[in-house]
This record gives sequence, C-alpha cells and structure tokens, in this order.
Amino acid sequence: MEGRISSFHDDYKLTTSITAFFKRMRSNTLKALTSTATKKGGLSSGDVGVVYKYKNTLIDIKLDTGSNVVTKLTFTDIVPSTKTIASFKLLDLNSSKVEVQYFHYHASLTSAVTLNEKIPTIDVSATIGTPTFVIGAEAGYETSSGKITKYTAGISVNKPDSISSIVLGDKGDTIRASYLHHLDTSKKTAAVGEISRRLSTNENTFTVGGSYAVDHLTLVKAKLNNHGKLGALLQHEIIPKSVVTMSSEVDTRALDRTPKFGLALALKP
Repeated sequence: MEGRISSFHDDYKLTTSITAFFKRMRSNTLKALTSTATKKGGLSSGDVGVVYKYKNTLIDIKLDTGSNVVTKLTFTDIVPSTKTIASFKLLDLNSSKVEVQYFHYHASLTSAVTLNEKIPTIDVSATIGTPTFVIGAEAGYETSSGKITKYTAGISVNKPDSISSIVLGDKGDTIRASYLHHLDTSKKTAAVGEISRRLSTNENTFTVGGSYAVDHLTLVKAKLNNHGKLGALLQHEIIPKSVVTMSSEVDTRALDRTPKFGLALALKP
C-alpha cells in the first residue's frame, strides 16, 4: 500500500492544484470533489472522489489507494419523501447495497439490504421525536443464519445551549452517555464530556474535549480520554463551500509510537 501513494502531502498538492479550476466552474452537474489521506507509521492510504448530479440522481464515484472503485447512486423523489441509494464496488458485486430512506417531519425510517451471496443482511433503523427530543433504534438481521447481528438504541435531548444523549450499543454490551454545552451565545466555543462503559469487561472510558471557532472560516477541535489518546482537528474553509481538514491522534502513554495523521479536502464549485 505504501508504494501506491507517496504521502498525503502529494495528495494535498494534487487536489489543491485544481482548486482554482473548480472555483471558476459554474456547472450544474458537478457537486463536489473530495480527497482524503491518512498516514500511520510508514503506511499511507487515501481516496479521491467526485459527485455529479443528473436530474434527480446523485452519482458519487470514489477511487482509493487499494485500486477499488466504489460507486453510489442516490435517487430522490421516486416516491414522495423518500430517497433510494444503491452502492457497489466495481468487479465485486457481493459488496452491493440497496438502501431506502423515508423522511417525515417527526420521524424517519431506513431499510438497507446487503446483496452478499454468502451472508446477505438486512439493516433497519428508525427515529421519532421533536426538535428537542429524539429516540431512535437500529438492528441488523442475517438472513442465512436467522441471527440478529446488531441492535442499538438511544435518546437525545437538544436544547438551545446543550445536547445530551444516552446510547446502548454493541448488542447491549456498551452504554455511552455524552453531554455537549455551548459556552457562549454565538456557539463559537463548546465543551463536551463522554462516559462509556463496556459491560462484558467492566471497562470504562472517559473522554473530554472541546471545539473553538477561530473565525467563520476556521474550526479547531481536541479530545483526550483516560487511556491517553489525544486527538486534534483543524478545519478551514479555503474557498466558499470548500473545506480542508487536518487531523492527528497521539498516544500520550507511548510517545515512541508514530502518531496518526489525516488529511481531507472537499471542493464544491
């Protein structure tokens, strides 16, 4: 994999070199150009994608460093208040997936079918609530064995200055509670705390973090958990609707290890 992409710096240069071109374009079909790159140790990985719109259809094509071509088609207005998404990997139709989403003002329902010859699965999720209170659940079903592969449920309470939630996941093995609070009326600064407990191992994870909007173009985020994992993110809007994101994660208990680095670029004309 290392030989397939030199470094995330080269990927950044490639995509930013055509930023000016897309800035001048006024096409109604091209919606976005995206690029991501991650470097961990001596290995680099990344992908480049493009999104087109044709009438009521969005066409999303992504090429990654593993030479995989993933295509996603999104159809809207086939049925009122619904969205149909079909995704597949070139030369690997076993990874194909069809998803149907239904939206209502107070509820939403999503059903997805993975068209795998060996292990076909069905995923269903639903949410219901108001702008201040939401409850949701999702489940996965494996048709070949008749087993439920996953189920998750959660509630969220949204207030003008805070967001709190409780989620039960990993088939009931993990419970996670989080709270985000805006520290000013302009919502430039926010603090967040999260407690996660894995019941099977009695392991607890505490995470604290925050975000700060330097200006209307730049956002900084950071988080630290009790296992010593420190993460940081910098997001900057280089041109209108086009954002570059740089991220990193360091294990403060093992500073001799190479940190993780990531870079993402999304261009919209």
